[in-house]
Amino acid sequence: MSTKTTDNTAGKNAESSAKPTTGAAERTTARRTRRTAKATPIIQGEAPAPVIPVTEPGQFGRVNVMDITPNEEHGVFPARVELGEAFEVTAQVFIEGRTKVGATTVVRNPRGKEMLRLPMTCVNPGLDRWTVTLKCGERSDVKPWEDGFPKVKRQLGEWTVTVEGWEDTYASWLHDATIKVEVNDDVENALISGSRLLARWALADDSKLNARQRKTLEAAAATMADTTLSPEERLAAATDDAISELHATNPLRDGLSPSAPQRFKVERPKSSFAAWYQFFPRSEGATFDTETGKIKQGTLVTALSGLERAKAEGFDIVYLPPIFPIGVTNRKGRNNALVAGPDDPGSPFGIGSALGGHDTVDPLLGTMDDFKAFCARAHELGLEVALDFALQCSPDHPWVKQHPNWFRTKPDGTIAFAENPPKKYQDIYPIDFNADMAGIEKEVERIMNLWIAAGVTFFRVDNPHTKPVRFWQDVIAAVTKKHPEVLFLAEAFTRPGMMRALSYAGFTQSHCYFPWRNTKEELEKYLLETNGDNGYYQHNTFWPTTPDILTDYVRDNGVAGHAVRAVLAAMGSPSWGIYNGFELVENKQRPGFEEQIDNEKYEVKVRDWEDADKYGIAELLTSLNRIRREYADVFSYHNVSILPSSDPNILAFARHTPAELTSTGKAETLVVVVNLDGHNAHQSEVHLEMPDFDIDPQWGAHMREELTGRDFAWSWDNFVSLAPWADVAHVFHIVR
Repeated sequence: MSTKTTDNTAGKNAESSAKPTTGAAERTTARRTRRTAKATPIIQGEAPAPVIPVTEPGQFGRVNVMDITPNEEHGVFPARVELGEAFEVTAQVFIEGRTKVGATTVVRNPRGKEMLRLPMTCVNPGLDRWTVTLKCGERSDVKPWEDGFPKVKRQLGEWTVTVEGWEDTYASWLHDATIKVEVNDDVENALISGSRLLARWALADDSKLNARQRKTLEAAAATMADTTLSPEERLAAATDDAISELHATNPLRDGLSPSAPQRFKVERPKSSFAAWYQFFPRSEGATFDTETGKIKQGTLVTALSGLERAKAEGFDIVYLPPIFPIGVTNRKGRNNALVAGPDDPGSPFGIGSALGGHDTVDPLLGTMDDFKAFCARAHELGLEVALDFALQCSPDHPWVKQHPNWFRTKPDGTIAFAENPPKKYQDIYPIDFNADMAGIEKEVERIMNLWIAAGVTFFRVDNPHTKPVRFWQDVIAAVTKKHPEVLFLAEAFTRPGMMRALSYAGFTQSHCYFPWRNTKEELEKYLLETNGDNGYYQHNTFWPTTPDILTDYVRDNGVAGHAVRAVLAAMGSPSWGIYNGFELVENKQRPGFEEQIDNEKYEVKVRDWEDADKYGIAELLTSLNRIRREYADVFSYHNVSILPSSDPNILAFARHTPAELTSTGKAETLVVVVNLDGHNAHQSEVHLEMPDFDIDPQWGAHMREELTGRDFAWSWDNFVSLAPWADVAHVFHIVR
């Protein structure tokens, strides 16, 4: 059947061509033939791969580009990075057969201007996986209230990254030509093909060559065409250092096939790289009156001492618990007692009284003018002010009377207080979002704008996972549309799906499960989870302790344990935080609970800060923040590597940013080694895969220990000894 069809077709074609043509039809056919011949010349050798237009989603170009990461939820939510933060993009790039390909990434700002173009590296040829480390814009430390912030603000918004796959004609030719010259097989055709390829490369607009580079290629092409030279000499002209460098920087890119642009939401400085310091204003400057036997609480004026301490220790953001009036009805006493004593101040999270609600400063702390002065002083010190926003009410909150439909009632008509059986929170009424979510959103937006006007640039939101995600998505969108500089941290110790959804909704940072990751295996896994693809959406902030969290590890390991957790937090995540009192090694648990006894949530604490010197933790915090500032280029949510170590109590990891993405023009690397045992010394071999960190194995690595100033020489495998009574950790900077 196949033969018959072919014969019939041939006959029909012959018959058709034998038909006489007449007049206009003949002339039209002749013109079309001439145009076709002119448009499609006969090419000797292989035709270069063409650019195939992609006109609709799902079409492939000449080169195939697939599976670009990051790209969660099918790209509905853009990946999030801080301005100037180094991050990784990967993709599958391949073509049919054994032809070689290359890949390039192009970074464009929100106005579509190309800002960066870098080649990708194939890290898994068997799976065609290509990778590159990029950044959007230049890292900055300009604060929202400083004169330079408008320039920073113009760089924020949605950037794009495009992966461009292309046929690497030069690499394919070179592979085959090298073999043919070696075995003397069809050498002349191979060399002439190479000469023509170099000549075509010299004329390629896409390669963006200057005059000198074009002449280099033309000269090499001429040498390759010179038959008076030996094949080896002719081939050498196409493989010298100058041509190899051009192949790396200005390649000939046939069949160029760009991907769909991948979206990246670029956020302002401190959206990822931040150091938080929490204190209660009512405890700052608090004194004990020996005559009355009572505590006189601090105010926003005396709390300026907390700002000075945060600045001295090198922190960026001061975080205050709620500063609003505290309810009287069902007020909690010390250590969460159901009945408060006459002098118990109550929990700041029992918000609202006859004096006001979320829009009012507690008169015991001061006035709104006092708070504005507090923020102004913080800004003078270069500190941002973060305010806790707990969306809940005491029974005395004005909303209870003004908006009774905002609260869930029981069948008997009474308002239901908060509970998580068997726990009960009689001093708090949770808000019901089902009756009037739009009205609650409008009120919360009003209140947040009020505090922003007073100087707040960050909101730490208490338990956002107990409210609808859509509520926060609406509120954050409305607030940031008016104030794009304002950022949000979620205190959401909950299921992974909810934590991820909150990050999609607009929360910039998130509390996380770091306090409960204590073994080497747990920490290695969690470091990679935090500083991997998850870090494009959920920015985990590492806190060793909080007013609500005091783990058994911190309780049982004393000063050394506090030092270990501080190093892990400060070096393990770009964003970290300390709850004050950590410097004083406050580590006594309330029996049966993973929280401090005599909890500051329920009482005013009088602290003797002169005692901090005897522990050395404040000095360590200061050193850690100095290291973070000096080597800011290495702090990204995407550049941690675990280093193999032989002892189960020795954890080692590295942060690395390549030279082309640093402010110094040199690769930057920190290596952190920690003894997790707060009681015993441990020794270990730590392996450093030197080429992975741009270290020449011939010379090894010069390691500067940043906590002590000592110098070490490292090679592939290195002996480390750490003891809790000496060095609990090393933080090495590789000197270039």
